[in-house]
Amino acid sequence: MKNNRVSFKVPSDHAEKANVFASAMSAVSACFLALRPWSLHISLEPVALGAAIAYRLGSGFGPWAFLGSALTTLCVHSAGNVVNSYFDYEKGLDSTAVLSANGLVRLGAFLYALGLSAFLAEYTVSVDGRLLALVFFGGMCCSFLYTAGPYGLKYIGLGDVVVMLTFGPLSVLYSFLCQVTSFSPRDLLSVLLYAAPLALNSEAIVHANNVRDRIQDQRAGVMTLAVQIGPQLSHVLYALLLFAPYISFAVVALSRGVPAMLLPLITLPSAFQLERECRFGLHSELDKHTARLNAYFSMFYILAIAMTQRLPGFSYA
Repeated sequence: MKNNRVSFKVPSDHAEKANVFASAMSAVSACFLALRPWSLHISLEPVALGAAIAYRLGSGFGPWAFLGSALTTLCVHSAGNVVNSYFDYEKGLDSTAVLSANGLVRLGAFLYALGLSAFLAEYTVSVDGRLLALVFFGGMCCSFLYTAGPYGLKYIGLGDVVVMLTFGPLSVLYSFLCQVTSFSPRDLLSVLLYAAPLALNSEAIVHANNVRDRIQDQRAGVMTLAVQIGPQLSHVLYALLLFAPYISFAVVALSRGVPAMLLPLITLPSAFQLERECRFGLHSELDKHTARLNAYFSMFYILAIAMTQRLPGFSYA
């Protein structure tokens, strides 16, 4: 009796398609890691704060202006993360290269171009296009020079200043200018003051990361602020970054009769817990825990702004 065997062969084009798909997924994964998307909420919080301040000044809320400013800040922040990922690998701070040099250039250029396009759309309708342009290009320079350029500001102890500027005054002011229909010089100064709590809280995240990586950074010759001032002063600085915003909220609430400004104090117990983690050397998850506090802290702060009928420090018609 004859035994007929039937064999099945996968067509070569199917294998090629599988390889192409695997390569595409690998590229997507590399881009995802380079973007560091878990950090991007730090860009949206100042955008929301700037919009809330403009709303309370009587300018209303422009959803398209909000989306445009959010897209701009997200793109510039993401592009900075791509640059950061590459140069951290070049400095030996990351063990795996998530992107090649060509991949860095393409993805970074695309993100900066997309952010620039969103800015140009906002520029055409802004109440003060020149000031908006100054803020935008200032933020873009901070994003790029954080780790790129001749030295890389992060590597010479100036990264903390860049973070506070970018995720505080610059981002809040950019969003405010996209939303507001009129403002006075006094209003601009007040916006910068209202941005300070977010700036300090965002810097607390970066400082927590640098405290965790202090030994590794020191070996690589990266002189972050945590490396320069040592563990004890790093703990003191971390505590100041955490608690200074709460003190300012309490002062404003009690001295200016704005009870809503006490709302962010709901997160104060978590801040005390984080201070203990830092004090006892529990640094492995400190940056993640600080980022989580930042999200809730910012949410309650923005809600407090939205609930306040007349914000202290601003001029009303």
